[in-house]
Amino acid sequence: MEHNNNNSNRPKRNTSKPAPRSGRPERNSRPEQNSRPEKEGRTPRSSRNGDEKPFAKPRRKPDTTRTEQTDKKPRARKPMQRKPKTPPPTPKAYDGTIRLNKYIANAGICSRREADKLIAAGSVMVNGTVVTEMGFQVHEGDVVNYGGEVLRSERKRYFLLNKPKGYITTVDDPQERKTVMMLIDSACPERIYPVGRLDRNTTGLLLFTNDGELARRLTHPSTGVYKIYHVEVDRAVTRDDMKKLLEGIELEDGPAHVDDIQYVEGANDKRIVGVELHSGKNRIVRRMFEHLGYNIHKLDRVVFAGLTKKDLPRGRYRELTEQEVGYLKMI
Repeated sequence: MEHNNNNSNRPKRNTSKPAPRSGRPERNSRPEQNSRPEKEGRTPRSSRNGDEKPFAKPRRKPDTTRTEQTDKKPRARKPMQRKPKTPPPTPKAYDGTIRLNKYIANAGICSRREADKLIAAGSVMVNGTVVTEMGFQVHEGDVVNYGGEVLRSERKRYFLLNKPKGYITTVDDPQERKTVMMLIDSACPERIYPVGRLDRNTTGLLLFTNDGELARRLTHPSTGVYKIYHVEVDRAVTRDDMKKLLEGIELEDGPAHVDDIQYVEGANDKRIVGVELHSGKNRIVRRMFEHLGYNIHKLDRVVFAGLTKKDLPRGRYRELTEQEVGYLKMI
């Protein structure tokens, strides 16, 4: 039996490769370049070396051939009109006179407000006549008398003393003890006096001036001038007692407290603490620690109204700078 080798009736096998799926390249083949035409105004995608940015728009060169002009005219801006500045008032020429209350304050007796009270009470005489008029003007050469003493309007002076131990804070002592005035007597020809007080055994900063108004403001309780003391006691100060001082304790003249209290840095001794407070009560620091059962060995005021003891040895004084005086007057 003969076999028929004719395969013409069989369907032919499709040997062509199937078309790849959309969006997925054929395996082991390089991606073909996109044959789609680029949109107008776009550049081809960036090459591998990054020479071109993808879809970067080409820069347009300025058209220099364009000469078309519009009919609109630019709006003219009005010049800015500035209001004329009001000239400062002309200072009044000095005519050689000064208000009586200011004259008294400059003499270091008291503040201007307190001087008005002295004038109203008839305690001040000018050229032998009692003056009770507010705003009275004193001329050069007039003689102003208060309390049997002739007053002189002096230049304001301000000095800071680092008070040593053993001196009392007073201008004159009937018992002829050592006073702080002995330490600062040669500072200036003007009559100055201490602002506030320090105990005989208390050391530290003490301010002197003949500015009565400033002295009153620094010592008034409402001003709240802050002071810092270094306190050395007979035993270690406990945390509980420090908390009591912060919260406040009751003394014979009312409650008292400190604003801050810490162990002195670098002392390595818990018997020495730094105390900050604004109270101006007499012997307030000593009385607070004695109320808690401590005996004070040393008490030193290291800061007064922002003034410090820097470069000021014990027993020495220095005159304040203009900046320091200006700071005190702003308190």
